[in-house]
Amino acid sequence: MLKRVLTALVLAPAALAAIWFLPTGGVALLFALVIGLGALEWARLIGLGRGPSGVYLAGLLVLLLLSWLLYRAGPRLEYLFLPALLWWLATLALLARFAGGRALLSLPLEALMGYLVLGYAWLALVALHGLESGPYFFTLLLILVWGADTGAYLVGRRFGRRKLAPRISPGKTWEGVAGGLVFALGGALLVHATLGPGWPALPQLLAVALPTVLFSIVGDLFESMIKRQHGAKDSGNLLPGHGGVLDRIDSLTAAAPIFLLCLSWLQAVQ
Repeated sequence: MLKRVLTALVLAPAALAAIWFLPTGGVALLFALVIGLGALEWARLIGLGRGPSGVYLAGLLVLLLLSWLLYRAGPRLEYLFLPALLWWLATLALLARFAGGRALLSLPLEALMGYLVLGYAWLALVALHGLESGPYFFTLLLILVWGADTGAYLVGRRFGRRKLAPRISPGKTWEGVAGGLVFALGGALLVHATLGPGWPALPQLLAVALPTVLFSIVGDLFESMIKRQHGAKDSGNLLPGHGGVLDRIDSLTAAAPIFLLCLSWLQAVQ
């Protein structure tokens, strides 16, 4: 527990400093490094050896470069990220099948899913930072994800009784989900009151925050499903007390594209 807290105390301020003081290009490079480390963990998790893992990483970096060029071309974000929403909705079916003992994913499919999850997460974070008031919205996203994770852990550990998905993640409970929602929304309200640019209004903020938090749980469960399929407890051991990089960004991979998509829809109806 102490290692977990100390690691968080180092990583959280570093991430926030990068978000507020780096230009979008710098953020893109920084998070390409993070996503690249996540890709190596994903490759090893699904059973690729050292050589194939390097090839897998190279493929992801090419994908990120192409995504950057597409982003710079300036398509409307709601069109660019609608496929991400469809993908994360489809994962609900995969989670349900796995929870029922029926899912068995092939190696090519797992490799493709890794590209979808990590590629869309990186592109969403870059595009979010590039928005007007991008650093604020990026911070708000992190507070939602961190609040949901912290609240679920604390409340679930103390009050958790009803299991959420025991075959996928035995420690998660419905009480933890409720605690995560309360912590996340409370943190978002605090950040919005102190740093917010005046938009969105409170009802709109909640309309964005709620699906973001719910999909962050889906992202967490999805990585847990992949780990369970391969008999792994953590995706790696790079971060003391936290496991691997994937273990820290699993919720963010789903939350980021959903958060950005909701924001873009709100802007479109203004």
